[in-house]
Amino acid sequence: MCSGWGNSVLVLFFVPEKSEVQKEMFAILCAWVGRCWMQLPRACGAVRSPRCRPHTAWEAAGSPVPQVIDRRDPNPSRMQMPQGNPLLLSCTLQELLARDTVQVELIPEKKGLFLKHVEYEVSSQRFKSSVYRRYNDFVVFHEMLLHKFPYRMVPALPPKRVLGADREFIEGRRRALKRFINLVARHPPFSEDTILKLFLSFSGSDVQNKLKEAAQCVGDEFMNCKLATRAKDFLPSDIQTQFAVSRELIRNIYNSFYKLRDRAERIASRAIDNAADLLIFGKELSALGSDTTPLPSWAALHLSTWGSLKQALKGLSVEFALLADKAAQQGKQEENDVVEKLNLFLDLLQSYKDLCERHEKGVLHKHQRALHKDGLMKRQAVLNREPESVEQLESRILEQESVIQTMELRNYFSLYCLHQETQLIHAYLPLTSHILGAFVNSQIQGHKEMSKVWDDLKPKLSCLFAGPHSALTPPRSPQDGVCPH
Repeated sequence: MCSGWGNSVLVLFFVPEKSEVQKEMFAILCAWVGRCWMQLPRACGAVRSPRCRPHTAWEAAGSPVPQVIDRRDPNPSRMQMPQGNPLLLSCTLQELLARDTVQVELIPEKKGLFLKHVEYEVSSQRFKSSVYRRYNDFVVFHEMLLHKFPYRMVPALPPKRVLGADREFIEGRRRALKRFINLVARHPPFSEDTILKLFLSFSGSDVQNKLKEAAQCVGDEFMNCKLATRAKDFLPSDIQTQFAVSRELIRNIYNSFYKLRDRAERIASRAIDNAADLLIFGKELSALGSDTTPLPSWAALHLSTWGSLKQALKGLSVEFALLADKAAQQGKQEENDVVEKLNLFLDLLQSYKDLCERHEKGVLHKHQRALHKDGLMKRQAVLNREPESVEQLESRILEQESVIQTMELRNYFSLYCLHQETQLIHAYLPLTSHILGAFVNSQIQGHKEMSKVWDDLKPKLSCLFAGPHSALTPPRSPQDGVCPH
């Protein structure tokens, strides 16, 4: 060991009343010295030096050098906690939506060696860029996000379908990819990361390798965040209770929005089906009016009436086609402005649920396993009295305790990130008013436009109804008089 590092540890050890900064530095130094001592023989052999510096030993063992603040730092403010609580997010929905808007459009299919593949044009408003991406590029980008931000909400990708991908499936996947990239581009930590800019602006052919190089050359967010080792200090004392309550609340919100999305899909689907029915209805009227079959001799008295009716029916197809177009526009508008926004929020809620599962099955489970393994090794050390075995077990125990300390820090950092992601979910909740507003406006506009077409259609029906003295008058509406008993 270098004398400078040893002196730092000794000075801190003999200080009777340590400050918070000294306690923090002492804990980091102890863990670091323990791991260096365990890996010193192999590391020194790798560098072939009789005296191995601690940084060299750490790097030779394949581990990143920890960021330790020097006791003699001339700027003591660097060791103080930042002003305010960094746990709290202050962004609003408008600020999140203003970060970027990304369009994902299909481009004409290209034939590969065996199968066709689909490409997408991805255009970013923020970076003023337009690049071409395949589905596999999105997959690599998604993997690198999980690698770099394991404690954040990373939205899921739509499933990959190798064979039999019809047009409806391709369009649904395009919409899902658009929701994915917009959620990522508006996420506060993701939006400032280099891999997002690389994905949205790099126009080279080897984007996948570039993404891997950019993500794997550094550690995950825990290794790069200055507050990672102090995350516990910012968490409320009842963080576990808050986590359970928030998880239950968001699960209930997800279930309600899932039902709302299903009903909105049915409403939009009915509008599109109504458009198809109106169009067929008008075509059948037009076909009836265009019929050229001659009337039989016994119906010759009604020849003029049938001719007038055919002429009127033939002209009605234009109005019914217009009605069908209005109904289809309303259905498409509700798909884009209502159903898609509901799907966007559902994707975000699902990513939160996935994050909670990763926390429980990942960090928390690994921490518990590490504690269990440490207990087993300590019991084995008590039972085994052979000197060589005891030394080996002690070295393994030291290494395991360092692992446990790291897992404890990661566990608190995971809760720290979960607390922030929960705030992000609540920042998106006002999207509900946007969705309801879009739904109401679509219904008002659609019914208003269709009502105008129906009103224009009504006078054209006057020649379809025979009245007294061979005059053709339309039937009276219920408001025109009282129906007789």
